[in-house]
Amino acid sequence: MSTAAQKLSDLERGLMELVYQSRLSEMKIKELAEEMIDFKDEMKEFKDEMKVFKDEMKEFKDEMKVFVDEMKEFKDEMKEFKDEMKEFKDEMKEFKDEMKEFKEEMRQSKRDMDKKWGDLARKMGTLIEDIFIPSFDLAIEKYFHLTPRDVMPRRKIRKSGDTLEVDILAYAGEMAFVVEVKASPNRLEYVHDFIAKLKILPDFLPEIQNYKIVPIYAALDMEDKTIALLTRNNIYAMVVRGDILELVNFQDLERKND
Repeated sequence: MSTAAQKLSDLERGLMELVYQSRLSEMKIKELAEEMIDFKDEMKEFKDEMKVFKDEMKEFKDEMKVFVDEMKEFKDEMKEFKDEMKEFKDEMKEFKDEMKEFKEEMRQSKRDMDKKWGDLARKMGTLIEDIFIPSFDLAIEKYFHLTPRDVMPRRKIRKSGDTLEVDILAYAGEMAFVVEVKASPNRLEYVHDFIAKLKILPDFLPEIQNYKIVPIYAALDMEDKTIALLTRNNIYAMVVRGDILELVNFQDLERKND
């Protein structure tokens, strides 16, 4: 082969190599471009997903903020409620203390009044003659619509060497009123002693069996528990109200005996 032909052949090979490399470069560039497009698409998708995520996070943060605000408001309300409850408890305690003090003052006032009544009765004479006897007729007329024909204070009955004393014994119609008067009426043994006296009274005073016995337990005043005990035993409770005598369990006994 001549030198010229050799050079031409080398040139052709060089051109072919150049064309090949050029095509190869184009293919690589195209492949790279496609990869770049895919990457850009993926990046766009990622950015979109990130945007959605950010939006969701923002929404979550907003919801959390609302929740936190609501919790704060709830805590504030609970604190306010606790403060109000504490204030209410303090007021209730103060009220109870005041009521306790008031009750104690009332009890003391009642004790003082009872003492004054007792002192007054002792100064005037006795409870029976000076307080109960003067108003006894009016009380019997008021509650039983009868006028006593005979009222006997401190009736002493003797039999076989024994003595039974009735503070007030009165007859009215077919009724015999047997009254026990006490300065300290709330001692339960006094009530039981009166019940025992009523049981043996017919032995000392047989004629009383011809009458309906009406037992009355009398005092200046007496406690509710004493009145309840008397009511259970069908005994009238008589107390002083102002300047009159009242049977404070009259209605209860009337209903009970109907």
